[in-house]
Amino acid sequence: MKLSVIGCGYLGAVHAAAMASLGHEVVGIDVDEAKIAKLAAGETPFFEPGLGEILTQGLESGRLSFTTDMSAAAGAQVHFIAVGTPQRHDGTGADMTYVNASVESLLPHLRPGDLVAGKSTVPVGTASRLAELIAPTGAHLAWNPEFLREGFAVKDTIEPDRLVYGVSDTTGADDTATLDAVYHTAIAAGTPRLVTGYATAELVKVAANSFLATKISFINAMAEIAETVGADVTQLADAIGHDNRIGRRFLNAGVGFGGGCLPKDIRAFTARAEELGKGESVAFLKHVDEINLRRRQRVVDLAVDSFPDHINGHRVAVLGLAFKPDSDDTRDSPALDVAVRLKGLGADVIAYDPEAIPNARRAHPQLAYADTLDDALTGAETVVIATEWKAFRDLDPHTTRDKVARPVVIDGRNILTPTTWRDAGWTYHGMGR
Repeated sequence: MKLSVIGCGYLGAVHAAAMASLGHEVVGIDVDEAKIAKLAAGETPFFEPGLGEILTQGLESGRLSFTTDMSAAAGAQVHFIAVGTPQRHDGTGADMTYVNASVESLLPHLRPGDLVAGKSTVPVGTASRLAELIAPTGAHLAWNPEFLREGFAVKDTIEPDRLVYGVSDTTGADDTATLDAVYHTAIAAGTPRLVTGYATAELVKVAANSFLATKISFINAMAEIAETVGADVTQLADAIGHDNRIGRRFLNAGVGFGGGCLPKDIRAFTARAEELGKGESVAFLKHVDEINLRRRQRVVDLAVDSFPDHINGHRVAVLGLAFKPDSDDTRDSPALDVAVRLKGLGADVIAYDPEAIPNARRAHPQLAYADTLDDALTGAETVVIATEWKAFRDLDPHTTRDKVARPVVIDGRNILTPTTWRDAGWTYHGMGR
């Protein structure tokens, strides 16, 4: 099939390259000339494992191309809307500027029978509004939410754990068949497929992210209690995680969640619920957000308290800047936030991340960045682990102790074994341990 993908950020670039790898002819379209130039040259504008390989393969095969010209979408059977919906600058709701602009720019190039498939995370009610806008062209609208995990986005696109199609009552059967043809490989593999109305499909992503955020904040709330009573939240999570109704995943206490999805999605969901007069239904999400933000300050407090006098002028190594490992994404990153807060308190912060330093430096040039992990550790008086990269998880406490000026570690992700590090002479502080 011939497909267009409007928006070539984290979602769109991966989706375009993955669809080409499945045999479709795909054009990726974005207004960012620099981003398009990189993609067209086979260069990934962000770090995502596996993307470089399928990007190169798609370009070499001739099935994948990129442009800033919206007219290139003409003739495609399916047009995926994959632009961002960031948090608004004047509130907590979703900024629909890019979604609205992309659809309006696409309208002149739509033909009767074309399918516009929204993948962006939008406030419930958006699809119905856009469907009315598209209707005069004879094209149809479906909502096809994405469930990508950064670091696993390529696999999650090619081998999704479920497919959701939000379709209209009138053209739903045809549009379902069209999307089945797009995702033929996943359908053939038996991937669960749910066909719903627009509103349900729009709610799926924000509901899923709200649940995951709640689960993370729940265990972080338990970490706050554990720190008070002397319990170990990791053992607590192991114990309750054996309950099949609860499960162990997303029960890792630490510095909290971040990134371009969970924080802004729960805030936008809350804002939309309030617009609908149902703010009380998701009022708990405000507490989820508050707990999450408190954990960042807890790591800062632990670092400050690790010095007998004050932190001003003391060298603190912050290991990790991305919001999660296997990503260079620093959007709403707890790790980067911790580094900035410590710098603001007068600490001599030296920060290191395997992939995220360029993004972090653009946002916060006031921080000092180390070229290597060894450079960050050398002379550090306190080490803060803020992102759970494997390189940090695999640190040897004995060789690491030889590099630092003072063996104090704040394990903001609970990835180290406390007894091993304490036995090696370290003062170890975990989160709820």
